[in-house]
Amino acid sequence: MKTTLYISLLFLCCCCFISCTQENNNNEVLVLGTIHSGHLTKKEYSIEKLTKLIQEIKPDIILTEIPPDRFEAAMEGFKKDDSISEPRVMRFPEYTDVIFPLSKTMDFEIIPTAGWTRPMAMERQKKLRAIREDSTRTEDWQEYMKAGKITDSLMTAIGKEHDPYFIHTNTYDSIYNISLNVYNKLFNVELGLGGWDNINIAHYWNIEKALEKHRYQNKRILITYGAGHKGWFLKELRKRDDIELLEMKPFLDKIQ
Repeated sequence: MKTTLYISLLFLCCCCFISCTQENNNNEVLVLGTIHSGHLTKKEYSIEKLTKLIQEIKPDIILTEIPPDRFEAAMEGFKKDDSISEPRVMRFPEYTDVIFPLSKTMDFEIIPTAGWTRPMAMERQKKLRAIREDSTRTEDWQEYMKAGKITDSLMTAIGKEHDPYFIHTNTYDSIYNISLNVYNKLFNVELGLGGWDNINIAHYWNIEKALEKHRYQNKRILITYGAGHKGWFLKELRKRDDIELLEMKPFLDKIQ
């Protein structure tokens, strides 16, 4: 009886120890919303500010909006002559002008996680054009356009659409979701892999693979995607108990 009780207590202590150890080794995760080409023209969220922000965050790993099948070519070009000519990656100055150059002076791993493919994007474009031109879908298209105008008007009224402080708030996500939720409701199934939920599922599947690979490694992981994806990812990340989600504001405060 005493032996059984002793073994049970020992097992319970071991489980508690393992649980505490794992919790102490949880990775820190931040989701950084980018504005793509806007970084080249918007002073409030410029290339220089983005560079300082990532330097302040000091990530160990950066999960990027780069498709895995495009990453090797992009990295080879950068290593060869400090430039990127891979068509998909060169569209994003957050990579060509910030993250790839910073990889020369900072110690982080770049992991490509985008679920995007060129055939998927072209098929989505084709289907959206067909919907827009279909007289039987006029009401759907008008509903989508109306939701977009509401989002745009609210962003204009607030006047902080490109402010990184505002971008990293729940309010920003809520306003963007006015148009994105309508887009998703009307077209997600029809657009197949290019639908809003569907493409985010593809992105997040790759993100989750990376999180699982590095589980309990006490690392700081930065996820960098277009700001519209941020709310979708945060909703899923909040379901995990093996990470600590960090706010962006304290890091923004430090670079002011």
